[in-house]
Amino acid sequence: MTYELQDLTTGYPTKKGDRVVSTHITANLQAGELTCLLGPNGAGKSTLLRTLAAFQSPLGGQMLLDGQPLSSYTSQQLATRLGVVLTERPDIRGMRVREMVAMGRSPYTGFWGSLSGDDEQAVDEAIQQVGIQDLSRRMVHTLSDGERQKVMIAKALAQQTPIIFLDEPTAFLDFPSKVEMLLLLSRLAHTMQKTIFLSTHDLELALQTADRLWLLDKMNEGVTIGTPSELAANGALPRFFSGPGITFDAEALRFNITS
Repeated sequence: MTYELQDLTTGYPTKKGDRVVSTHITANLQAGELTCLLGPNGAGKSTLLRTLAAFQSPLGGQMLLDGQPLSSYTSQQLATRLGVVLTERPDIRGMRVREMVAMGRSPYTGFWGSLSGDDEQAVDEAIQQVGIQDLSRRMVHTLSDGERQKVMIAKALAQQTPIIFLDEPTAFLDFPSKVEMLLLLSRLAHTMQKTIFLSTHDLELALQTADRLWLLDKMNEGVTIGTPSELAANGALPRFFSGPGITFDAEALRFNITS
């Protein structure tokens, strides 16, 4: 499934008129790739991700899914094409992990629909793909942040959408869990040919795990796109994250602190 952006402008309406956040974004999301969206606070990462996930309308330009405007799809159709994992911790009690993952099947069964054999198989496969078999009977509210995030990713996999958007999936996680999470998402993108797009503040991990980076520039309201190696070679990374006491090693794809 192709997802194409043509001269996209994101933002939101205010009483004084439209508040533009980012402009002139022309790009494609690639199947089988993990793409990380990076940018400073206030640059509009959440606004861009919410727009791509069809949670809010663009101010201009087009978003095309398999060549058709995103606006031409019904909510039901989008639910079988776009999966979304948000930052907020789900405050859910009285629900087991398997039941939560099974909620990913609701676009096919309806909210109160019973699961068919195929639905049960999709849930089993999602749990296995994320590696949370030992958690399946645990109550969701008893899980750690990292475990809970895995459950929400399994729910998105059970939804069986070709595209998955994640808003800050490594927020609230300790460093080992951050590494595990990004490696998991990279593996899912590569082995399942999923289009996985996420926003993150974890620059160093994104440089080491992402197939492609989107650098959202608060000053110019635009996006610079490329592989980590390409953005290092053309100077975009050191320009974007420059500052006193910071140097960039383009060969190692690493930022260093200097005294």
